[in-house]
Amino acid sequence: GIGLDTSRELVKRDLKNLVILDRIDNPAVIAELKAINPKVTVTFYPYDVTVPLAETTKLLKTIFAQLKTVDVLINGAGILDDHQIERTIAVNFTGLVNTTTAILDFWDKRKGGPGGVICNIGSVTGFNAIYQVPVYSASKAAVVSFTQSIAKLANVTGVTAFTVNPGITKTTLVHKFNSWLDVETRVAEKLLEHPTQTTLACAQNFVKAIELNKNGAI
Repeated sequence: GIGLDTSRELVKRDLKNLVILDRIDNPAVIAELKAINPKVTVTFYPYDVTVPLAETTKLLKTIFAQLKTVDVLINGAGILDDHQIERTIAVNFTGLVNTTTAILDFWDKRKGGPGGVICNIGSVTGFNAIYQVPVYSASKAAVVSFTQSIAKLANVTGVTAFTVNPGITKTTLVHKFNSWLDVETRVAEKLLEHPTQTTLACAQNFVKAIELNKNGAI
């Protein structure tokens, strides 16, 4: 979806490294990304954002030991299923908070770190809820609020942050999903009646936002 198309766009740039953290190992995709630009070193680590904070820190220690520096963290994991209340909050919000907290160990200027940039994927539902999926919408509102706070702490930590908030994007997420308490059985169908964008269009704008790198931007 958006993550893969964004990775395709990123490796076209003048990157040294792209590190992908995901639950699913897909060697064909990693090979494709390497082929787009052989100058970029693409590496993969298995990772589930719902693991405890200590596990995230341990993985980041491995990555920082390998690369020495990491400039940008993109928090992009997300699920859309209001039947899975705890998992929605764990993936969409708690995991993002933990990953951000863990990387501050390495970036925080108060600890002698170099600072860094955090790009969080939110959603337009963060400020205009799809009321049939209130848990998902609220998790995205939390992402926007959390990121705004991180941005305002940049003078303390040296870490800047902004959110990218896509509208309805044609991904596997929106083809079929459950509404909260089944208040709307046709919620996916109804959603796709509205204007949509492709994952490629979303990814291209996503990379533009990263290149603009405006602290606190929404």
